[in-house]
Amino acid sequence: MAKYTGYFIDLDGTIYQGTTQFPVGKRFIERLQASGTDYLFVTNNSTKTPAMVAQNLTENHGIITTPAQVYTSAMATADYLATLPAIKRVLVIGEDGLRSAVAQKGFEIVTTAPADAVVMGIDRQFTYDQLVQATFAIQAGAKFIATNVDTNLPTELGLQPGAGSLVAALQTATQTEPIVIGKPFTVIMDGALALTGHTKDEVIMVGDNYNTDILAGINAGIDTLLTYTGVSKPADVHAKMAQPSYEVTNLDEWEI
Repeated sequence: MAKYTGYFIDLDGTIYQGTTQFPVGKRFIERLQASGTDYLFVTNNSTKTPAMVAQNLTENHGIITTPAQVYTSAMATADYLATLPAIKRVLVIGEDGLRSAVAQKGFEIVTTAPADAVVMGIDRQFTYDQLVQATFAIQAGAKFIATNVDTNLPTELGLQPGAGSLVAALQTATQTEPIVIGKPFTVIMDGALALTGHTKDEVIMVGDNYNTDILAGINAGIDTLLTYTGVSKPADVHAKMAQPSYEVTNLDEWEI
């Protein structure tokens, strides 16, 4: 089994399940810490700042984490925006994590057209007027960028609508395909590599969802480890053409 100097790790379904602690996830991180192995939490969740994610892990799950160990789709989106020429005004549909990440890159955040780019993540206060303004901006030439297109979010109550459900509404209204940043697309993986300084052969992507975590690794040319503690089921995964590099029932089975 290959040894990796860096781990990119999903959160929900891998390290915890909503507010429910996963002792196996905590043990996995503690083994990485004990071995001195570098790791980065890579999450499609754009609602929280890195500090908020780190606080949740530390206080609610007993996993001591710093903001520097977190890379969200909001951060990856802001990093991507910074590579584009002539982007100044950004119409943001999203929550604290996305607004904060975009603002920290020096962009002017606006709520009405015109804008140079429309950035959309999940927004639990999403309104029809936001849809109208984003539609006007894109129709006038603004770039359309989505943090992720996750259709649903697993919660204790069931599968709630994800960012992809909102993105689909805007895509329908504008007949425009968005540039997608989060897993399974490669932009977030490229950003994680740039942030950590690792090369593709040095890292492994760990997650519970074949359609996001594992495909992100496969699409980026990075080895993958699928844990069956969350979304994906063995029978479904084994029917796929592209297989994970490794799979485990839970992360206690993985040798670091």
